[in-house]
Amino acid sequence: MQTEAAVAVTPASQGTGRIFGIIFGLILLIGGGYAALHLVQDLSIVRTHATGPFILLGIALLIALGFEFVNGFHDTANAVATVIYTNSMPANMAVIWSGAFNFLGVLTSSGAVAFTVVSLLPVELILQVGSQAGFAMVFALLFAAILWNLGTWYFGLPNSSSHTLIGSIIGVGLANQLISVKTGTSGVDWNAAIGVFKGLVFSPIAGFILAGLLMLILKAVVKIPALYRAPEGNKPPPWPIRALLVLTCTGVSFSHGSNDGQKGMGLIMLILIGTVPTAYALNGAVTGGEVKTFHQVSVDTQQVLAGIAGNAVVSGNPREPLTAAVQQRTLLPTTAAALDQLIAEIDHQVGNRTSLRSVPPEQMGNVRNDIYLANAAIPLVLAQPGLSKEQTASLTAWRGLGTQAIQFIPPWVKVAVALALGLGTMVGWKRIVVTVGEKIGKEHLTYAQGASAELVAMSLIQAADMYHLPVSTTHVLTSGVAGTMAANGSGLQWATVRNLLMAWVLTLPASILLAGGLYIVLRHLF
Repeated sequence: MQTEAAVAVTPASQGTGRIFGIIFGLILLIGGGYAALHLVQDLSIVRTHATGPFILLGIALLIALGFEFVNGFHDTANAVATVIYTNSMPANMAVIWSGAFNFLGVLTSSGAVAFTVVSLLPVELILQVGSQAGFAMVFALLFAAILWNLGTWYFGLPNSSSHTLIGSIIGVGLANQLISVKTGTSGVDWNAAIGVFKGLVFSPIAGFILAGLLMLILKAVVKIPALYRAPEGNKPPPWPIRALLVLTCTGVSFSHGSNDGQKGMGLIMLILIGTVPTAYALNGAVTGGEVKTFHQVSVDTQQVLAGIAGNAVVSGNPREPLTAAVQQRTLLPTTAAALDQLIAEIDHQVGNRTSLRSVPPEQMGNVRNDIYLANAAIPLVLAQPGLSKEQTASLTAWRGLGTQAIQFIPPWVKVAVALALGLGTMVGWKRIVVTVGEKIGKEHLTYAQGASAELVAMSLIQAADMYHLPVSTTHVLTSGVAGTMAANGSGLQWATVRNLLMAWVLTLPASILLAGGLYIVLRHLF
C-alpha cells in the first residue's frame, strides 16, 4: 500500500523547488510592487487628512487577501493533486505552475462572477457600504469564511470556499434583516440566491456522472494498460500520460483562477468602494467617447420611460419611490416616472464629462448609488408585458452601460488576488492532495481517473463562467474522482465520503451562523 510517501518531496524535487521558489519569489516581489504602486496612484486623488479610512482599508485588504490565501489551501490544492500524487511534476514545481495559470485565469476573467456573488448581499448594505453597517458586513464575511476554511483544512477536508463565502453572505443578510427595519432590501435576494444554489448543487452531481462516463469511455476506447495503473512509489508515468496530466492540471488551475479568484475580487471591490469611494466608486477607465454614448442612451431611455409613465408625476426625491418598488419587487404607478427623473439626474452629473474620472470626488459615491438603484429598478419595468423591441433595447442598453460604470475590477486587484491564491497553494497543498489521491476510493487514484476528473472539472467551471455562476472547484473535482472510482469498480471509502458530505452539508449553516453572529457583534463595535 502507498502512503503519504507517494507525495513526499524528494531530494531532486527539493533542488527544483528551490529554483522555482526563487522564481515565485521574484514574481511575488514584482506583482506585489505593481499592486502597491497602482494602489498608491489611485489613492493620490483622495483629498483627506484623516488616517482612519486608510487604516481600515489596509486591514480589510490584508484580511481579504488572507481569505484568498486560505482559498489556496483548499481549492487550488485540488488542481495540483493529480500531478503531485502521480509524480507527473515535482510538488514545488507543480504549485508554481498551477499558481502561474491561476494568475492568468484571474487576469483574463471578466469579473461577472464577482458581482454575481456580491449581488446576493442586501441592497441596503451595498448602498451603505461605507457606513458602520458596511464595514461590519465586510469584516463579518471575511472572518467567517477564513475561520471555517482553516478549520476544514486542518482536518484535511476539501471544503468549498464558494459555499463558505455564499453562506457567510446569507448569514449577514439574515442578521441584517433581524436587527434592521425589515424591508425588501434589508435581507438576502433569494431569487439571486436560488440561481447560485442551483449551480452549486448541480455542478458536483454533474461532475460525478460525467467523470464516471468519461472513465468508462476511456476504458472502452483507449487500450493503454499503463493509463489505468496507480502510481508506483516516486516513479513518474510514461511521458504521454505525464503530458496529459500536466495539461489537465493546467486547465483546472486556469479555470479555478477565472472563477474562484473572482469571489475575492468582489469582496475587495466592496472594501475599496466603502473606504475610498473617491477613487473606486466609478470606473475611471470609461472614456469620453463612452460617456457621450451613455448620454445619448440616457436621453433615449428617458423618452421610453416618459411614455411608460404616462400622466404619473413624482414630486421630490425620486429615490424614495424607486426604493419602495425595489423593496416590494413590484412596478408601482410612480416607478417609471421616478426612474425617468433619476436617470435625468445621473445624466446631468455624468453626461458632459470627459470621463468618469472627472466626476467631482464628493459626488462619486452618490452617482454610483444612483446608478445601482436605477439598475435594480429597470428589471421591474422590463418585466412588464407590452414593451416594444425598441423600448426593451433602450432600457437594456442603459443598464449595460450603468453596469460598466460601477462594476469593474482594476488590474492590480487581479494581480494581488492571483498572488495570494498561488502563495496559499504553496503553503498548504499536502493535506488535500493525500485526501484526493488515497482517501476517496478504496484503491489509489490511477492516471486515467485523475485525468478524467480534471477534464470534467475544467469544462464545468468554464461553463459556469459563461453563465456568471460561482461553482466549487473542490466539490466538482472530488465528486469527479468519486465518479471515476465508482465507474472503475474501485469502491469508495465511505468514511471519507461521509466526511466530505458532512463538510458539504455543514458549510452553509455553519458559515451562516458564524457570519450572522459576527455581523451582529461588529455592528455594535463599529
